Amino acid sequence: MMFCRNFNTLTHALYSRLFAAGQLMFRLPSEGIQHIRTYYVDWRMVRDVKRRQMAFEYASERLRTNAIRKNTILPKELQEIADNEIANMPRDSCPVRIRNRCIMTSRPRGVKRRWRLSRIVFRHLADHNQMSGVQRAMW
Repeated sequence: MMFCRNFNTLTHALYSRLFAAGQLMFRLPSEGIQHIRTYYVDWRMVRDVKRRQMAFEYASERLRTNAIRKNTILPKELQEIADNEIANMPRDSCPVRIRNRCIMTSRPRGVKRRWRLSRIVFRHLADHNQMSGVQRAMW
């Protein structure tokens, strides 16, 4: 039993690394078939994913530097130094540049934030009973 538990943790660790890289489809006995995305719909989606990763990496540094930059009690020289540091950060590290896109079609407009689907795909999946908990309104 101990071997089985260690084996499951090792396989989960291995699959989580591969899942992060997004390079395979696998089957675990307890979970059934797992599909892992090996591609993105188009280059815009790839760009948005890179922006999300960079914004996550620089979030804490950007927050601290902005706090110094916007603090009016500190001397002007320190605020200017912080302003230059913000200007020297990569542009894609700014969370304003992130665009919510549909994960199936990469459509940038009309995206339902909770499901990350465009309104068109959302309606199609809801009409065909492929979304749990979503029901077509009837009166």
